[in-house]
Amino acid sequence: MHDIVIRGGDVVDGSGAPPRRADIAVDGDRITEVGAGIGRGRREIDADGALVTPGFIDVHTHLDAQLFWDAAATPSCYHGVSTVVMGNCGVTFAPVRPGQEGYLAAMMESVEDIPADTIMAGLDWGWESYGDYLKALGRRPLGVNAGGLVGHCALRTYVMGERSLEQAPATADDIAAMAALVGEAVEAGALGFSTSRTFMHTVPDGRPVPGTYALPDELAAIAGAMAARGRGTFQVVPRIGERDGATRQNSVAEMAWMEEVSRASGRPFAFSIMQSDRRPGLWSWVMDATAEARSRGADLRPMTAVRGSAIVYGLVSRTPYDTLPSWSELMARPIPERLSALEDGSLRARLIEEADRPADLKGPLAPKDPSKIYLMPPGTARYDVSPSNSLAAEAARRGLTPPAAFLAYLRETDGAGLLYYPVLNQDLDAVAAMITNPDVVLGVADAGAHVALTMDAGNTTYFLTHWIRDRGLLDIGPAIKRLTSDAADLWHIPDRGILAPGMHADVNVLDLASLELHTPEMLTDFPLSAPRFTQRARGYVHTLVNGEALIEQDELTGALPGRLVTPA
Repeated sequence: MHDIVIRGGDVVDGSGAPPRRADIAVDGDRITEVGAGIGRGRREIDADGALVTPGFIDVHTHLDAQLFWDAAATPSCYHGVSTVVMGNCGVTFAPVRPGQEGYLAAMMESVEDIPADTIMAGLDWGWESYGDYLKALGRRPLGVNAGGLVGHCALRTYVMGERSLEQAPATADDIAAMAALVGEAVEAGALGFSTSRTFMHTVPDGRPVPGTYALPDELAAIAGAMAARGRGTFQVVPRIGERDGATRQNSVAEMAWMEEVSRASGRPFAFSIMQSDRRPGLWSWVMDATAEARSRGADLRPMTAVRGSAIVYGLVSRTPYDTLPSWSELMARPIPERLSALEDGSLRARLIEEADRPADLKGPLAPKDPSKIYLMPPGTARYDVSPSNSLAAEAARRGLTPPAAFLAYLRETDGAGLLYYPVLNQDLDAVAAMITNPDVVLGVADAGAHVALTMDAGNTTYFLTHWIRDRGLLDIGPAIKRLTSDAADLWHIPDRGILAPGMHADVNVLDLASLELHTPEMLTDFPLSAPRFTQRARGYVHTLVNGEALIEQDELTGALPGRLVTPA
């Protein structure tokens, strides 16, 4: 008998092929048969009417710390994700010299909004090299499979110290040392290397992170270290659209060095690109420039999210008006006391009076245009960016100002109603064009990052519900391939992403017809009770990781079958 037989499902095997009715046999941690007439299993899973897919691979996460205290990688695991890639955007916790740990934690907070004191409380540290970090993680129980990229910020800090932040180029000795460390990291199991070049990523004192000013010869040497070992993916947050003139000189320069280094090294380059209302047409130009570079032999792969990347506002987190005195006082109260405070009519009047003066709002998290902020009531998550769903439209329906309508909405939803403010990928037509481009990688869900500000870890569920089931943007075979084997191939993750004999038994059984994404909720389950958003889903009947059930009927089983993944 087989250990498990998944019986009678519509198998979408991750190759891009359409569904076919088949059974799947699992023995130990591997798939042993796919087809008809498979014998009995010690456990039989009835998949009639369900899709059976490979486990999804989330290639852009910041779970480097969270996995040490949350082995299941919630909420990613609730969305069919069986494998995560950490260490993106150049920020990692290794290599690290003794005494630098707090600095790397503070840099992670500055870039990715994961509280440094939470990181310091949750990690036991004790490693120096990136390989040692991976060993420390691999010794712990894991719910999902996890692989990592060694980050440029930690690498430069380790080699260059304070000089890593300067605009002066790295010396030849610096470059040689960094390349050697990257080579060692890849040999020790790193899936590749990541760097950030955007001026928006800064250390706590406001200076751009280490690596922002790295010259192409430094980046080429690092890619060369991976090329010498025949493996390793290069992940970049590029300086595209920043401080550009009419000729897009910075964007052209970024595309040029990535093409040059990829062609010389033969390594794939995955780089983030999002549509922005502030840079209309730039995303389309990047798609064209990528196609041209690929035609010349560069392996460039733009990476984008499947919906708007957004700030989530609400009574449990922050509001658009928090820089105003009365709002600041309200949000300083413990979360359970905020809703009851809104029953005070005089307080509501002060809140409305202050927020009705948009000119007084300060800071990047204080949007002044209520037509660009959208309602997300409790229940099924709505990422509807139509004008009729905006806070401005809600205010017009109620005959109130936008702040007064927001307060009424909060009271009517018992404080659970949220607002959704997309700051990137606001135009869903542009998103549709990008995610159907075969050069584009689906990612940038940022699981584990911006924990009390955003919640995009459910992007796989949104992709399947909004774009595939409801809009029919792609057939289900190619859609599942984007979430599975495409990711495994680009990051050289062996024996995953396909349902075939000999492959690891990472398997989803899901009910696409009833698949549902829930509105985010706030938890306080991080170390030191730090708050963070989570997001659940309905419709994941089973998620197997290495042949063992991690999720059943949308709930964790308590099993921890995940493993460290290293490149093929």
